[in-house]
Amino acid sequence: MLYTRKGDGGTTKTFSCDQRVSKSSSIAEALGSLDEINSFLGLIKIKTGDISFKLPNKEVLVSDTVNRIQQDLFIIQAELAGADKTILEEKVKWLEEIIDGIEKTLPPIKTFFVSGGVELATLSDIARTIARRAERRVVGVVEDGKIKVGKDTLAYLNRLSSALYAFARSFNHLANITEEPPKYR
Repeated sequence: MLYTRKGDGGTTKTFSCDQRVSKSSSIAEALGSLDEINSFLGLIKIKTGDISFKLPNKEVLVSDTVNRIQQDLFIIQAELAGADKTILEEKVKWLEEIIDGIEKTLPPIKTFFVSGGVELATLSDIARTIARRAERRVVGVVEDGKIKVGKDTLAYLNRLSSALYAFARSFNHLANITEEPPKYR
């Protein structure tokens, strides 16, 4: 059944709590933000088709990379909800390998860039901002002492936005789009 009617009063339940919590609570907001980035990544995944990133030591299919990130986000969502799950250091290192590999194929960063270029670059920039919001929400509930997360969960969320920035730059680079710096005038 797709509905239970249990949330009709504006509450929800997590693994870690026998009581229902408000859907406007900071934990529900953090979980919702993670759900939002995960869903948006699904759009990027289907738009990439058979595009791959040619990294220095290997070539990776973007859709496979995005799917792996989505799977990792489910681990983080489960962890926040109280399940005995956490992101391991190896997942942070994997994401760093992707970022570092993409970065080696791009011109060095000397300034901020105005979002745009090809559609996948723009979608990746939007995903980056959603990921940053999700990170802020998770950090907020951790700082408030409402939940505890493993030491690598926050690192993973921080790397995620960097990975999405690398994606955006790479999609434009692959399309020979010159990045536009802000003019500040």
